[in-house]
Amino acid sequence: MTAHAHLEHLPRALQAVLALGLLALLAVPWLGLDNERYYLQLLTQMMVLALFAMSLDLLQGVTGLVSLGHAAFFGLAGYALALTAPPDQPPSLWTLPLAVGVSTVAALVIGFFAVRTRGIYFIMVTMAFAQMLYYAVFDNKALGGSDGLYVMVRPVIEWGQTRWLDWDDPRVLYHVVLAVLVVVYLALRRLLFSPFGRVLVGIRINEHRMRALGYGTFGYKLAAFTVAGALAGLAGYLWAVQTGFVNPELLGFHHSAHAVMMVILGGMGNFAGAIVGAFAFEWLLHLAKDATKHWQLLVGGFIVLVVLVAPRGLLGLLHDVQRRTEVARRPTVAPDEASALTMAETHHGR
Repeated sequence: MTAHAHLEHLPRALQAVLALGLLALLAVPWLGLDNERYYLQLLTQMMVLALFAMSLDLLQGVTGLVSLGHAAFFGLAGYALALTAPPDQPPSLWTLPLAVGVSTVAALVIGFFAVRTRGIYFIMVTMAFAQMLYYAVFDNKALGGSDGLYVMVRPVIEWGQTRWLDWDDPRVLYHVVLAVLVVVYLALRRLLFSPFGRVLVGIRINEHRMRALGYGTFGYKLAAFTVAGALAGLAGYLWAVQTGFVNPELLGFHHSAHAVMMVILGGMGNFAGAIVGAFAFEWLLHLAKDATKHWQLLVGGFIVLVVLVAPRGLLGLLHDVQRRTEVARRPTVAPDEASALTMAETHHGR
């Protein structure tokens, strides 16, 4: 993963595209669409998965740690909600910090061992821990076994006799998830350009050099692993609230690979790419499943094509197209005029 493969600074054109996308998401509940409930649920799931993809991008795109066990923290938070939510009344919002706390502690413990390894060994260790948790849940009847558990009622904030925030309302939950997505994105962008974030980028590019400069790379990687696990837990909690169901597959290898593909598809290292990749990948799955029974072949071929044509993902491809368009629009300058302009600019700079 070289620095060239990442697009940390988003051009203004891409920022405008993302802003339009945000406005479109804000407008969806007010468009009066047919089957509005269906589209709200679909977009809510996409936003939750975008949050999950951003949490992985902190590891994979920023720090250079490719994890195939990241879904473990996603699923643990969902199970924490399912086990603590009362079956006959709305769960309190205290279940949110509890569920995220469970994922954070699990990430801290697993990360303490995982970040001591590198490369393929890190990938295998993270996948091994996730699979252990997967089978621990799968074989446990108290946790529902392979059938999973239901979250029968969604959280509600009440003041007296008034419900201020009823997450059972699809519109309310949609706006809550959208707000969480925006806040986490802004926080991660701020973290990326903070001293802590620049150290993580340095670790990705050349960890040996960062050690030579005196940075304790183990502590930084463990902190990144823990924060990523906490954010994955937040996404898992929202997923359980939205779907009302958790099962062992949420902790499994396939769900982790799902997140990896979303990050690669959108573009690594800028968090906006993770959001774009999540929406594009989920929409592609939605269309492919409706189009053919061999949808896995269609999706796989599309992913291979994107990797070959756009190594920096969809955002990187848009950036390259924009740059080529700008170059094509520049007026051609004769060699003599170009030399004169260069001399004039040099003299002016002095």
